Amino acid sequence: MTPVQAAGLAPAQTAISGRLYVHLKELHLPTVREVYDEAARMAEREHLSYEQYLLHVLERESEVRRTNRIARLLRESGLPLEKTLATFNRERLPRAQNAQLSSLLDGSFLERQENVLVFGRSGSGKTHLVSAIAHELIQTQERRIRFTTSSILVQELLLAKRDLTLPRYLKRMRRYDALVIDEVGYIQQSRDEMEVLFTLLADRYEQGSILLTSNLPFSKWEQIFKDPTTAAAAVDRLIHHSVIIELNLDSYRLEASRKKRSSHEMSKNNQTKSENAKKHS
Repeated sequence: MTPVQAAGLAPAQTAISGRLYVHLKELHLPTVREVYDEAARMAEREHLSYEQYLLHVLERESEVRRTNRIARLLRESGLPLEKTLATFNRERLPRAQNAQLSSLLDGSFLERQENVLVFGRSGSGKTHLVSAIAHELIQTQERRIRFTTSSILVQELLLAKRDLTLPRYLKRMRRYDALVIDEVGYIQQSRDEMEVLFTLLADRYEQGSILLTSNLPFSKWEQIFKDPTTAAAAVDRLIHHSVIIELNLDSYRLEASRKKRSSHEMSKNNQTKSENAKKHS
């Protein structure tokens, strides 16, 4: 209740409401400030105890705060908003990969600083899979997660290196429970770009989880890092504590295109049959 709303009450009640408003504002309890009067009327009708009334208004405050925290974490994550678990077609996954996904959703791999490495051809659903895991961990456990593509990440790293702020950048990345690096190996990058990427991988080793997608198996990572020694060192750090998921699936985009074309052809055939039937009737 605001002081304006309280103006229609008895003087004593108005004074109490005004003081409550001030104290709740000072204590930064906006939801309690908004609902306490209505909740008090409800408590009177339902004969709730003081403790039950207090619990009710504090639960409302907690619910709103949690909703706001999750919304903020999702905004900060940079995750594709549409790539959630609800929109991920788990029926496409073989049984073993489905079991791996179920295990990862409890988030315990983050406590162990384990990595999740997802490999597969373009369109197999790698990005959607890691994004879905990240969405669930934010919404169920309020984890801090950052999503980025490999190309954007290396540009940020190069910029930080140029400005002599790379240590500060790496420290900021350590605040995240998990770092999602998408599309490693899709674009051929320079030696300088791969050196700063290796620096990041080394910095997060046993310090925080990485969820990584790539179209290239480890045997071809020399193409990424331009140097067999650096490639071997990067792979060693990634797989030491890791869960590896191989999505040997057809492109879901290609599947959708085939289904659309098949549906169109079926519709066209049905139309032709209908027209022929009319001619012969």
